[in-house]
Amino acid sequence: MALGLIFVSAVGLGAFAGTLALAVHTVTVLTKLLSESIENIDEGVVEAIRATGANYPQILSFAVVPQMLPDLISFTLYRFETNIRAAAVLGLIGAGGIGYLLNTAFRTFQFQEAAAIILILIILVMLVDNLSARLRKLVI
Repeated sequence: MALGLIFVSAVGLGAFAGTLALAVHTVTVLTKLLSESIENIDEGVVEAIRATGANYPQILSFAVVPQMLPDLISFTLYRFETNIRAAAVLGLIGAGGIGYLLNTAFRTFQFQEAAAIILILIILVMLVDNLSARLRKLVI
């Protein structure tokens, strides 16, 4: 929310400010989570690949990425789900997006439209959660 206010004051009202706020927050959170995921990989696999004479890109491809891929998928879909919810909140401060539509519907007493928007948000979150569970089953 604070990033949204900063970007609204920097670039003005609209969806671009909300997109910037979500992008900056998502990149920083994913960077932290994925760096922790890399720190927790099994070093034995890395050493085994290195012992075969593999170079750095091969070590990344065959030892690091396969171990962190489930976390990458899970964290990315989690952030996508979170961004769907955050987009609704950012619209309330003038950062555009689906939250702006929701805010406008409430202000103009279009409660059926507001209910439809909320229902769409709930369905989107449920679909992303279902997709996340299916992808994790395929990868793990």
